[in-house]
This record gives sequence, structure tokens and C-alpha cells, in this order.
Amino acid sequence: MSDHSLCSYNEKYQFLPLTCTGTCKVKYRPEDDWDFYLDMSHMQKPIDMSLILPHYRARHQPVNHLMSMFVASETSHMRLKICRPALSSRFYVELRAVSSDITVWLPSDFKGKIYYTGKAKFSAGFVNKIMGNVSFNDDLLCNPCTEDVAVVSTSGHVTFRMWDVRTCSPEVAHKEAMRRMFACVRKAPETAINWDFLLED
Repeated sequence: MSDHSLCSYNEKYQFLPLTCTGTCKVKYRPEDDWDFYLDMSHMQKPIDMSLILPHYRARHQPVNHLMSMFVASETSHMRLKICRPALSSRFYVELRAVSSDITVWLPSDFKGKIYYTGKAKFSAGFVNKIMGNVSFNDDLLCNPCTEDVAVVSTSGHVTFRMWDVRTCSPEVAHKEAMRRMFACVRKAPETAINWDFLLED
């Protein structure tokens, strides 16, 4: 798909961004299947975006509505930050790729289910703040009133990181690593070692 065809595609679906980098505000769109949609499967361009969820519930938005986001790529690296300034917006995010490496930052108040394929790694901040509130690859239905959902599908590597809702910024790796080092209370899935020392950038 050329840049011209992407623009034409975006004109048809007005809520689609014209770029795959930068910051985009997610808005409730009852007339569409997704509140945010970006498919770059036919364009070999990396995705590096911050998606900002609304801090309020829109007029006529159902109380149990999950803000829905879909982002797809094929082989280019995908980096996506889910930024939630307030807990008013529970969400469902689906990231799909063929062989892309995917790095996703989830808000530190994330609570719900994560489904993923590929080889996963978890940052110190994710383990510190999110791990205890997540069930992985659980087939049980979620409760949209109280749970977030993240689906990550790729044959490449998946890295889960933390977006800090207190500072409204991505985790500071060395600070979170120090917290892990001096207060190690959780262990990442598929990790056989309960670290005595961890330093991760």
C-alpha cells in the first residue's frame, strides 16, 4: 500500500491517523468497530506511538464499554504506549503482526488479562507494578466493568513494559530495577531465577 492509498484509506475512516509515529488521542466512536484502528501490514514502516486514553467517559458511552484499539504490522518493529491519565477508561488493545518484535507499555494500574504469543520478556517496572494484577493466557471471560485486556500476537519477541500513571511517563528503568533489587516480591513468568540482583535497561 502506498502513502497515497493510506491517505485515501484514512479519508474513508476519518479516525485513522496519517502517521505511525507520535501521539494520538483515543476517542469513543460508537459508529465504528474500533475506537482506534491502525493497520500497517502492507507498509514496511515501524510503528512508534503513544495512545492517550480519555480521562472522562464520553456522552452516551456505556459504563461497561472497553475503549478498543487495534494496531497491526507485518515485520517492522512495533512500539506502543498505552497512556491512561485516569482510571475512567478500561480498555481492550489488540496488537497483531507476522514476525515483528513488539514492545508495549501498559499503564501501571492495569488490571485484567493478557494474551500473547511469541517469546515474552517483562521489564522490572512491569513486574513491580502490574504483574500481580494480571492473569496470562486465561480463557475465562473478562469482566468489562473491572478488567483491562491486552492481546499481543506475533512470532517475534514481545516485551512488556510499564507506563507510570503517577508521573504520566514511561518507567525509569534503573529506578524500577533498584526497587526490584531491594524488594523482590514477584517473579516474571517463564523465569526460573528469583533474582538476587537485577539490572535492566
